[in-house]
Formats: sequence, C-alpha cells, structure tokens
Amino acid sequence: MISLRQSRERGYADHGWLKSFHSFSFAGYYDPQHMGWGNLRVINEDRIAPGTGFGTHGHSDMEIVSYVLSGRLAHRDSMGNVQAIVPGEVQRMSAGTGVRHSEFNHAPDQTTHFLQIWIEPDQAGIAPGYEQKAFADADKRGRLCLVASRDGAQGSVTIHADARLYAGLFDGAETAELALDPARKAYVFLVRGSLSVNGLALQAGDAALLAQESLLRLEQGADAEVLVFDLAP
Repeated sequence: MISLRQSRERGYADHGWLKSFHSFSFAGYYDPQHMGWGNLRVINEDRIAPGTGFGTHGHSDMEIVSYVLSGRLAHRDSMGNVQAIVPGEVQRMSAGTGVRHSEFNHAPDQTTHFLQIWIEPDQAGIAPGYEQKAFADADKRGRLCLVASRDGAQGSVTIHADARLYAGLFDGAETAELALDPARKAYVFLVRGSLSVNGLALQAGDAALLAQESLLRLEQGADAEVLVFDLAP
C-alpha cells in the first residue's frame, strides 16, 4: 500500500519570523488523520528569517533530528553544546529526561531553511545526548546514504529509536532500491525537485506513505533531494 500526501495538504503557520509547514499535527495544526506515521511524529519544514530564531525551550523523551537545507542554524543547549549546523550536516539531539535549547539564524540577510524531525524513542527517561555529523553530497549522489540509525551503522548518527533515516540525491537516469520489511512502515519525503517513488510522481514537499511493501524504488529524479524513513509500525 502506498499513498501520496501532497505538499499543499500540509499544515502551515506564518509567525512572521518563522514560516513552517507541518507534515503531521503540531502546535496549532491538528488533523486526526495525520498524527504521525509509525514512530515518526514530526516533520516541520521551517524557514527562519534573518536575525531571529527559537528562544530557549525544553523537550523530553524524543529523538530530534535537524537537517539544514540552506543557511546556518545556531544551536545552544543545556548540555553545553554550542554548534552551527550547515547544509550537509545532520544533528541528533536525544531529549531523554529533559533538555533545553535554542535555535537561531544570526545571518543578517539569509533565511535558514531546515527540517525539524521528531521520532519517538524506544524508551523514556534516557540520559540526554547530542551528535552532529557531515555527509558529503558524493555519498548521497544516486544512492541512499544512511544518516541516522539505532546502531550508528555506516557512520550514521545514533538515534535511540527503531528507525533508519536515509538521504539521497537523484537526477536523470540515477535510480536506487531499498528492501523493506512488509511488517514495518516507510515514509518518503521529497525535499526538493521531482522524483518517482514506486511509480508515484512526487514534487517538492510531497510525501509517500508506505505500508505492507517489500521494495522501495526511486527513479526519474530531476534535481531531487529525498529523505527515506524505515520505521517501526
């Protein structure tokens, strides 16, 4: 089973300094048909205006992944991490028993465009943690590069959740396949460009939701950047 969620169907919030598309119910956007997919709970596509950002706020018992598309995201947290996240890097923050952090765009003239991803953890009450790694475009070109996993396989960041996150870049004749467990779920989010997912045409911001499928095939990309989630049901 595969279904399409078009970009225009997502929730949207315009706070002036922040413009955000919500793939799943979040804050003031509520849709009982879209509360998450498997253990994937949040994908927010955020654009932060120059010189603005999220003030210090708290999280607990959630695996939070940030994926920057353009600009820079300044991060500061109660664990003592002070980092800048740029395109090509993946940040993982395990909120666990509780963490406070802020995210800011210090650039005077450039919007920060990034994805905020929440995945439900395997267990509550773990110690908070932080990790950040860079993944070269060459490792994502025409293939699916593992960027987050429960066991940190293939140099991916380690998340405390039964999920694997892949990133890929596809154009022209480039294709990739990924074997799926039909008992699990998969979620494909197209960051930019266009791409065919098991014969289903996606445009930027669209998502494909898969269940009871044994194979994922990506092809016919045009300047496509894609994230693929292999998820607990």
